[in-house]
Amino acid sequence: MIELNPAHLHRSDLAADAALLRPRRLRRTSSLRRLVRETTLTPADFVAPLFVRHGRNQRIPIRSMPGQFQLSVDQLAEEAKQIAGLGVPAVILFGIPAHKDAVGSDNYDPAGVVPQAIRAIKDAAPELIVISDMCFCEYTDHGHCGVINIPGEMHYHPHLPEGYLLDAPTRELLARASAVHAEAGADVIAPSGMVDGMVAAIRSGLDAAGFEHVAILSYAVKYASGFYGPFREAAESPPAFGDRSQYQMDPANRREAFKEADLDVVEGADMLMVKPALPYLDVLAALRERYPLPIAAYQVSGEYAMLHAAAANGWLDLKRCALESLIAIKRAGADFILTYFAKEAAKWVLE
Repeated sequence: MIELNPAHLHRSDLAADAALLRPRRLRRTSSLRRLVRETTLTPADFVAPLFVRHGRNQRIPIRSMPGQFQLSVDQLAEEAKQIAGLGVPAVILFGIPAHKDAVGSDNYDPAGVVPQAIRAIKDAAPELIVISDMCFCEYTDHGHCGVINIPGEMHYHPHLPEGYLLDAPTRELLARASAVHAEAGADVIAPSGMVDGMVAAIRSGLDAAGFEHVAILSYAVKYASGFYGPFREAAESPPAFGDRSQYQMDPANRREAFKEADLDVVEGADMLMVKPALPYLDVLAALRERYPLPIAAYQVSGEYAMLHAAAANGWLDLKRCALESLIAIKRAGADFILTYFAKEAAKWVLE
């Protein structure tokens, strides 16, 4: 019998040992494949995004995201119970206000749509983790993620470009809104605007208001991506001018991701996120090796929509490809995944 040295397994001159090296032996049946599977999905890996709006009895289909809806607050109780019943541990909320203004005031109004939604979910499913997406693009009349440098506005700075996102006043509003959402019952604040110093400002604001226990999930690595298209419809948040590349990352950059994540860790982030997921699996894997913190990935609206579109044309199997994409994200290093497939995927993996 030929004795294999483990070192031989990495050599190319294995002709003499070829009869012994048959990986297909472990692929022969579905039971064997499950036994040796390296990465698995469970409902606990998913976070379900929800879009909430003012009004009553509102369940408005999102055209570009089949199976997703804008929901009024009164519709959230049943949705929360269904999500929790499937074993999905968390939701993330995106608000659609009835009124928009230059500073996104609905976001820091205790009677705003997201604080209402948080309270409704906590009443219906107390065990469900509620993550509040902390940004201003849905709430501002200009569609940008904070206070913009506009002539005539209170924070106008003549030495900065017109239309430039202003860090300091935006940080103040982020801290204020985060405390309001924590007061309503949010378990996690997730700043998503890629504003310099946002994590430190939110951490300081939460602590000062007595919410030291509320965690921060930072969108630490968020790229200026074309895959966000359907979300702009869902959240009614397209920018009125320009785009968001002045504060979101260039898709060509990888090293910059480490800089952004390093800053957020120093500022007090409890968890880090990469967004989008599939186009940036290399970045996700690198962050997983670099940091001991929990790492999330957001399978964004465009990733979801393109799978549905291809399946609707008969070009691929939706369930198979959705689960394959999710397992790829987890294999690359995500501890949990924000995905619009959360409810469907939870059912699929339990089958």
